[in-house]
Amino acid sequence: MHLPRLIGTLLLPFTLLSTSAQQKPTPLGLCLENYTYPYPVKYIALHLQHEEIKMAYMDVRPDQPNGHTFLLLHGKNFCGAYWGPTAKALAAKGYRVIIPDQVGFGKSSKPEHLQYTFQLLAQNTKAVLDSAQVDKVIVLGHSMGGMVATRFTLMYPDIVEKFILEDPIGLEDWRLKIPYQNIDAGYRSELKQTQASLKKYMLDNYFHGVWRPDYDEMLNIVAGWTLSPEYDRIAWNSALTSDMIFTQPVCYEFGQIKAPSLLLIGQLDRTAPGKDRTPDSIRQTLGDYSALGKLTQEKIPNCQLVPIPGVGHVPHMEAFDTFMTSLLNFLAK
Repeated sequence: MHLPRLIGTLLLPFTLLSTSAQQKPTPLGLCLENYTYPYPVKYIALHLQHEEIKMAYMDVRPDQPNGHTFLLLHGKNFCGAYWGPTAKALAAKGYRVIIPDQVGFGKSSKPEHLQYTFQLLAQNTKAVLDSAQVDKVIVLGHSMGGMVATRFTLMYPDIVEKFILEDPIGLEDWRLKIPYQNIDAGYRSELKQTQASLKKYMLDNYFHGVWRPDYDEMLNIVAGWTLSPEYDRIAWNSALTSDMIFTQPVCYEFGQIKAPSLLLIGQLDRTAPGKDRTPDSIRQTLGDYSALGKLTQEKIPNCQLVPIPGVGHVPHMEAFDTFMTSLLNFLAK
C-alpha cells in the first residue's frame, strides 16, 4: 500500500435533507457530493489493488483537548454523518474525534473492483490515523463498524486504549444457519432496493417496528442512492461488502482482545444479515442481541456489558442520553 497523502478538505456547514418518510428522497451522488456532513471532510489517497482510491474522514478537534482521541466506525447501512451528535458531545468533553467513511461507503470511493476484507478496512483506517498523526485511540464500532473495530484492535493492539462495541453485527456466525448468497445474487438483490424496502428492513431489524421522524435523515441517504444514475456501482460495492460480512466472522477471536472493553447492547435489536433466506423456525433464533450480548461479554476478557432496555440497533440515535451516560461512565474508570 502506498503511503497516504492529504488531498483535499471540504468545508461545508451541516444541513438536513428536506425529505420526509412520505416524500421521495433527494437523488444523491456516488460519493454523496450533494450531501453535507456535520463537520469538514478531509481525504487521503490510497492505491489499492490497481485502483486509485479516496477515503473520506472527519477530524473533530475539541476546544480544550484532554489528550485522548476517539475513532468512530460506522455500520453498513450508514456513513460517518450519523456520528455528528456523538462527536459533538465527545469534543465537549475534550476528546478529539476521527470519523472515517470506509472505502465503498459515504463520501469515500466506490471502486469498480475491490476484494474487500476486514483486514483491508483496518489497514485503511490505520492510514487515516497516520495521516492525522494519531497514535493512540479509543475505538468505538457500531453495527458493521463493530467487525471493523474488532479486526482493527486485533491487528493494532498497541494503539487501542479502549475497545467499545455498540450493537455490533458479527456476534454470531451466520454461515452455520443461513444459506450462502453469492455476490452476483447479492448485486441483483441490491438493485431492487427502494426507499420502502430499506425502511421495512430498518423497521423490522433495527427499530422494533417503531419509526421516528428523526430516522428519516439516515434512511434518505441510502434511499437517495437508489435514485442515483450511478446506483449500479453503489449496489455492486454493497454486494461485495455484504459478502465480506457473511464470510469473514470475527466472533471466534474475541478472546484475544486485550484492551478494556465495553458492550452497549440495545435489547430489542434483531439484526442478522441474510436471515430472510431462512425458514421461520431458524430466523427466530438469529439476531437475539439480549442473548448475544451476554455470550460475547463472556468471550472478551475485561469486558463490561451495558444492556439498554427498550432500544434496538442504534442506541446513539434511539436513546442518546443513555448511550452517552454509559459511554462516559466507562471512560471514567
